[in-house]
Amino acid sequence: MIKKIFLVTIFVLLSAAAWGSGFGVFTQGANGLGQANAVVAHPTGPSSLYFNPALLNQVKGRQVEVGTTGIYADRSIDLDSGGSEDADNQWNFPSTFYYTHQANDTLTSGIGIFFPFGLSSKWDDDYEGRYIGTEGDVLTMNINPVLSVQVTDKLSLAAGFDLLYMDATLKNKLNQTAAYAIAYPQLSEFFPNLPLPGSVIFNDIDQEFNGDGWGAGYNLGVLYQLTERISLGATYRSHIDVDIQGDVDLDNVDPALAVLFPEGNADADIRLPAQAAAGIAVQALDQLIVEVGVRWEDWSSTDELKIEFDQPILGQSTNVIPRDWRSTWTYNVGGQFQINDTVALNAGYLYGQNAVPSDTFEPIIPDTDAHLFTVGTNLTFGPWTVSGAFGWEHHEDRDKTNTIGDPLGSAVASQIAGQPVTVGTANGEYQTDIYLVALSVGYAF
Repeated sequence: MIKKIFLVTIFVLLSAAAWGSGFGVFTQGANGLGQANAVVAHPTGPSSLYFNPALLNQVKGRQVEVGTTGIYADRSIDLDSGGSEDADNQWNFPSTFYYTHQANDTLTSGIGIFFPFGLSSKWDDDYEGRYIGTEGDVLTMNINPVLSVQVTDKLSLAAGFDLLYMDATLKNKLNQTAAYAIAYPQLSEFFPNLPLPGSVIFNDIDQEFNGDGWGAGYNLGVLYQLTERISLGATYRSHIDVDIQGDVDLDNVDPALAVLFPEGNADADIRLPAQAAAGIAVQALDQLIVEVGVRWEDWSSTDELKIEFDQPILGQSTNVIPRDWRSTWTYNVGGQFQINDTVALNAGYLYGQNAVPSDTFEPIIPDTDAHLFTVGTNLTFGPWTVSGAFGWEHHEDRDKTNTIGDPLGSAVASQIAGQPVTVGTANGEYQTDIYLVALSVGYAF
């Protein structure tokens, strides 16, 4: 039982780190965010490299764009056990860089550096779900050179290469008092003077996983000008496999239990999902363009997580954990109204499905169906363009009702009760609102 519980605890830790890396960051330019990312079929300047590289043939000359987005997530739980918990909410600033070069009327190249997946979630060290997770941070950086070709007057095609770096950190607590109660029969054979379980309380163990790795993929884009006022766009990004190599650090381990909680290296193969998006843009008025779009992400391709230990933990060097993620669809509509040569106004709405089934829903990734409302503006001063946007992303309230909780404490409670008991679940109603403020600055040479 000690062996099983310890392995489950480690595997929950590592699988949560993988899970966190699986959520996209789509704030890849203020112009696009202001239109709720409904910009697959009409250009946003150099940032079109991310949204649909086939649009780059409409980005004239040589241009550069840099930008950042401040993201603030307001998360809380109304616990079934009573009371509530507020996450330790912080600002995060994923940033972007794009450079494009139109060599001639046929060929345009570019390179982008952006952060396509990410996670930042932190809860108090003493909240009910601390044995599930207290903090999760995942950063990805994608280096993406692309090439776009104007095949005919109406058709453009593009292709690019993705080189992605991922860094992941996840923290949680381990119930050392419960571990002692479980291990006592075996430990007392070697140390007969140990105190009885229940007569001693140990501090929780601080468990932290850190790992990083590289992966590669590709992306494609197509743009077709159906009429002078209607264009169709589509883009595809392949899945990316990342070999995460890292280690597990454990603090506050009592010497009597050190044999149960060894530190060591761990590797996990993470698959980031394939993505596809399409849109139709209509020049409704000379000053107004409107686009309707759809996005698909292949989260169902991540059906398991395989973890390998450099040094076997309690005789186990490999474990495969089944996952139950599902593919998701996102629908959006956005538009831009050009008031004059200097000022343009943007607005949009996006609805996105969540990828997390009820049986694996947990506090580090409290993902739910979301509604994003955005507004923005573009200001052009000669060769300079300054874009700003604001977004409010409201996540629908969602109940956690599963048995994910404290595996060690649950084992002890089950022994005492003589039947399965789950503790430390942090079950309850989860609320999330996310606020986004984006700024991008572009220059045309």
